[in-house]
Amino acid sequence: MSLHDTIKKWMKETLNVEVDFALEYPSDMNHGDFASNIAMIMAKKEGKNPRGLALKYAEILRNDRLPEVFDIEVAGPGFINIRISPKVFASAIEKINAVDKSFGENNNFNGKKYIIEYTQPNPFKEFHIGHMMNNIIGESVSKIIEEQGNEIVRVTYHGDVGLHVAKAIWGIKNLGVGTNINIKILGEAYALGSKLYESDEEVKKEITEINKKVYDKSDVEINNLYNKGKEVSFEDFETIYERLGSKFDHHLFESESAEIGKELVLEFEKKGVFEKSQNAIIFKGENFGLHTRVYINSEGIPTYEAKEIGLMKIKMDRFSPFDMSITVTANEQDSFFQVVEKSLEQVFPELNGRVHHLSHGMLKLPSGKMSSRTGDVMTAGYLIDIMKEVSREKIKEGFLTELEKDNISEMVALGALKFTILRQAIGGDIIFDINKALSLEGDSGPYLQYATVRAKSILKKVESEKLKVESKIPKEWKTTNLERLIERFPAISARSASVFAPHHLVTYLTTLAGEFNSFYATHKIIDENDETSPYKLAITQSFVNVMTSGLHLLGIKVPEQM
Repeated sequence: MSLHDTIKKWMKETLNVEVDFALEYPSDMNHGDFASNIAMIMAKKEGKNPRGLALKYAEILRNDRLPEVFDIEVAGPGFINIRISPKVFASAIEKINAVDKSFGENNNFNGKKYIIEYTQPNPFKEFHIGHMMNNIIGESVSKIIEEQGNEIVRVTYHGDVGLHVAKAIWGIKNLGVGTNINIKILGEAYALGSKLYESDEEVKKEITEINKKVYDKSDVEINNLYNKGKEVSFEDFETIYERLGSKFDHHLFESESAEIGKELVLEFEKKGVFEKSQNAIIFKGENFGLHTRVYINSEGIPTYEAKEIGLMKIKMDRFSPFDMSITVTANEQDSFFQVVEKSLEQVFPELNGRVHHLSHGMLKLPSGKMSSRTGDVMTAGYLIDIMKEVSREKIKEGFLTELEKDNISEMVALGALKFTILRQAIGGDIIFDINKALSLEGDSGPYLQYATVRAKSILKKVESEKLKVESKIPKEWKTTNLERLIERFPAISARSASVFAPHHLVTYLTTLAGEFNSFYATHKIIDENDETSPYKLAITQSFVNVMTSGLHLLGIKVPEQM
């Protein structure tokens, strides 16, 4: 249990209150280590003066004080400010630097099992920056929840059948390349097929026919093109996954979920969940304040909605028991998932409250939103390469080999991308600025990486000095804000996990890096004649450990040098 949770539990039990109340970290650490509005909440409920009640509560808490608590004060209209004993921070430093790394362990989640589905690139289409954004968010959320002692099943879901496949195969046939296909040709083929599907009725009929043949596998030529295109797509996907540092436990496919979903829709149509309409089968969302969507079209082909029903059945069959299934997608699919989740509740009532849609905004470049239907696509690999090239130009000439420069520039480029995507609350669009993302000053991934590298370089110098890292707090030591921030790491991690929000961790790490830079500027860390130097080194070591762990939860690696 984190110190934050320990303090809140103590206050609730000691004051014998049942209401929920806030226990926050004050923005100004001079006001204390924790601030609570418990007196104001209870005063409103009981019709009492909040400051008077706060003074009463403070006295009760002082008389039954936890060993960790140093002082309790009342501020303003009735806030209760709590100061923590310096020994607590020294103990946190020691635990962080311990070999067993027990600091930060949390049992709040009681070892739950989460299925997290993210990235979802479709074969026959290029892996674009939207997929990359989804992957970065999904991977970080997975890591953060996993760090709290939960089991994570990482899943990605691919549309390996459907109209987009037929469009790409039609395009391949008309480009005249046979099975000599690469990922670039697939992109061109899809763009061509998609464009003419919208403008040429004859082409539309041909693509519709190809779509049926893909489903029933009745045409040898189409089967060969399909198999080759799928193979090329997944080779490209694996290359991107490796660069992003992502690995999936399971790959699920629409070709699997389609028939399962169709059978379930037909079964539950008889039970009144779905109904027939103009030779199609629909779910009437209006009955639930939503909108109607088609689940099986007039040609008898299951739609994306039906496939989602089938996909959930696959998850239940393969991964049960599980506590929650989370699907990460762009927010342009919000209305789709609102209806799908409601239909899932009717088909699988046991899943009520256990299905969560985590939607994110768009990653927008200066040229605006891209679209694979027009061929105007910014692929993930291309953007990473651009970032890497700019990053490499910033590397100072020195004793680095070309391979080392390549590795560092890759880490910095990916760190910049991931930080930019995770720094704000999931849901809003992000306007991407390459130069700002790669800045070493302030709010950026490279800034956090550089602060960590700088701290590591200090620790390396100790090897040649007659000093050691010592977590024992020196006499007359005045606790620094850096120590206070370091101690908060478990609570911030737990909060990020509880609301599936990496941006809380990003904000914390940015503040922590800034505080270390202030610490570095005002303290001479390595000094053989200073008895506090070993403890300052211990603080520096704990800063490195927390930053490394925190950045890992964001999917960001720390280079050995920058």
